[in-house]
Amino acid sequence: MADMKATDDAAATEQIRRVITRYATAWAAGDFPTIRDCYHEQFTLYYVGNNPLSGVHKGKAAALTVLEEFRKRTRRKLLSVDHIMAGPERGAVLASEQFSHDGKTTDVQRLLVYTIRENRLHECWVYDQDQALIDQLLSQGAP
Repeated sequence: MADMKATDDAAATEQIRRVITRYATAWAAGDFPTIRDCYHEQFTLYYVGNNPLSGVHKGKAAALTVLEEFRKRTRRKLLSVDHIMAGPERGAVLASEQFSHDGKTTDVQRLLVYTIRENRLHECWVYDQDQALIDQLLSQGAP
């Protein structure tokens, strides 16, 4: 029985790894059609913090709108995908990004933790290395 669980866990982990890797590869390449295709229609984005974009954003369209607003306000630029992690229930991407505002740039590591449904990203929790900085950037509005 334990061997079946281990086999099931290994298969689930590999499926999650494939989905996360597809997304991370598209993100690194700036392949926006593939990035959009990676999101499940019922995708939910959980943004922590204390800023105008904090909260739970349900549905692919709502999440993509928030992500676009985040991009506008921070002028985000992916520097690198540092690690891709996968387990039987969740996957994650550790990425380094650069944000620009008022002529200043700051590099920040971000951890994005995902659940997968029907081979698509279903939920995402975003954890930033410097949440206070993110809150400040987002509270200042679009540049």
